[in-house]
Amino acid sequence: MYADVAVCLPLSRTFVYQLTEPAEVGCRVVVPFRKREEDGFVVSTRTDAPREIQVQSVLKLVDPQPLIRPDIFNLCRWISEYYLAPLGEVLKAALPPGITQAHIEQGLKSSDGLVRASVDRSAEPRSLTTDQLSALFAIEEAPGFHTVLLHGVTGSGKTEVYLRATEHYLSQGKTALIMVPEIGLTPQLTERFADRFPGAVAILHSSLTKKQRIEQWIRIRDGGAPVVIGTRSAVFAPLDQLGLIVVDEEHETSYKQEGLPRYNARDTAVMRAKLAGCAAVLGSATPSMESFRNSELKKYAYVSMATRVEDRSLPEVEVVNMREEYTTQGKQVIFSQRLLEAITTRLERREQTMILLNRRGFASFLLCRHCGFTFTCQACSVGMTYHKRINKLLCHYCGSAKRPPTKCTDCGSEYIYFVGEGTERIESDLKEIFPDARVGRLDRDTMRHLRDYQRVLGGFRSGEIDLLVGTQMIAKGHDFPNVTLVGVVAADAALSVPDFRSAERTFQLLTQVAGRSGRGEQPGEVIIQTYFPDHYAFQLACTHRFEDFYARESRYRKAMFYPPFTSLAGIMVLDRDAGGAARLAAKVSDFLDSVRTDEIRILGPAPASIEKLKKIFRQQLLIKSSSRPALHNALRKLQQHLEEEKIGPTRVIVDIDPVSLL
Repeated sequence: MYADVAVCLPLSRTFVYQLTEPAEVGCRVVVPFRKREEDGFVVSTRTDAPREIQVQSVLKLVDPQPLIRPDIFNLCRWISEYYLAPLGEVLKAALPPGITQAHIEQGLKSSDGLVRASVDRSAEPRSLTTDQLSALFAIEEAPGFHTVLLHGVTGSGKTEVYLRATEHYLSQGKTALIMVPEIGLTPQLTERFADRFPGAVAILHSSLTKKQRIEQWIRIRDGGAPVVIGTRSAVFAPLDQLGLIVVDEEHETSYKQEGLPRYNARDTAVMRAKLAGCAAVLGSATPSMESFRNSELKKYAYVSMATRVEDRSLPEVEVVNMREEYTTQGKQVIFSQRLLEAITTRLERREQTMILLNRRGFASFLLCRHCGFTFTCQACSVGMTYHKRINKLLCHYCGSAKRPPTKCTDCGSEYIYFVGEGTERIESDLKEIFPDARVGRLDRDTMRHLRDYQRVLGGFRSGEIDLLVGTQMIAKGHDFPNVTLVGVVAADAALSVPDFRSAERTFQLLTQVAGRSGRGEQPGEVIIQTYFPDHYAFQLACTHRFEDFYARESRYRKAMFYPPFTSLAGIMVLDRDAGGAARLAAKVSDFLDSVRTDEIRILGPAPASIEKLKKIFRQQLLIKSSSRPALHNALRKLQQHLEEEKIGPTRVIVDIDPVSLL
């Protein structure tokens, strides 16, 4: 007996091995591979062996029975085929790291079987709004597989819809998967679901310890938790009898896995719902252009929740022109007078304020005012960010650190100037301006563990913090009833990113963070500081109307042949030598030219926006196509060509549906 094995390496093909004992599809094995031992998965079995090669034997059968369920195995196959991802890497990602047969046996001994979720109805609100009832009807009444785009303004009660829909499917003996984009959103959502469904909720995300992830996974697999809440990797949760999959904040780019295996968990969740024949709900106040386009094409049912619960008003949004502020004050300032006055008013009223700056650190970079030299990372072609608390320059891409120099390393001048600002500086300045205020900060520098999220967000919710400064982490999903003011500093930053989605991301970020204001009894206010107040992303953020933004942005996307009106793939070519990267990129481009059809356009090759990253030089190509099959066909031919030329997949990275062009 022989088996086709997908080795857990970045290789697109499978390899044939002889089985020394029976093995089912999905079982893990250890095989000899290029003078070493590697893990792999049996993906098919056969009775004959290829005649042209010498077949080696499997060294060890790790799993007597496959740990990956057949439906998850089929999902992994789809990911591998659609995203051109190595099947072995995809299957590996579907299991918690370090799980063994001993864990499974221990889980079987302690398992109590399927848990029937009880419902605590005391936690339910008395009645639903008309919009919420319409959303529930769209989710629950359609039979079998269907996808609903739930477009609800911030504060419209989307979470309550998720809870009621979950209750509906649990009552039918089915299970539910609730996905969120950030680990920081899991505590609040888990608390609400655990209150409603005591003892029936499990969580899956990367901040759990290896032991905790294995325990949660086995509990789900054995039927002990019919409701799962988790981040991107939770799409592989081993739930049986799926009735509902919810992707909250579906527009978030963090649903896309940037490393191997590359996949978008939002789109994968829709495919899992299709394979399971269940309902998929994509929820957002600012849907992605792609999802909204799918609703236009009637691929998704569309439900709008245009009003907040209890008829609360959406916050008033004001755009402050920082060019006029510069003229008035005679210098460049971080905070406008209008924002400082608004913060003072909130402190006097004992109300809370959130300040968004989507850039961490104290200063963006160091500049020599004498010669203009900037201090960049030696491994990456980016400036190093100054962090005052640790007194170090840090590269946010490779993590390298060094002490800030007292003199310019280029000309010896002592005129070293800190340029720009980050959340650390905003926090410091606010403490100085408002010495009696209690200021907290939420960014990647301060949030090392889940308990850090719980400490800061819990302190803000309980009123122990008056002013919360943060990056985009504070912009989504949080519900703080006492927040009546949101200030956005350096709102232009995202617009300067060389990416066709920069306006969309700016609009989404502003609308999302604006939605944190005025969720309680008091009305909310939002102040956006920008040097480009006439840009449509800012003007339309004031209206809270995504439909208007979609119409405006669509004109640009159609004209420039960008998603959602075309299919897109990115190719990144890597080499330790700049010339080597350019030569290999040219070869890739020449091959694609030879196999492309009239439906395909190729942009590049050209140096990537960040040309050097971790000492590796990068060249980039973009492939656009009006036909997705034509795009996949060309890229599969490229993969085959690269294998024949013995050019490894770590040197030429293919990214289907990229969400970032950096």
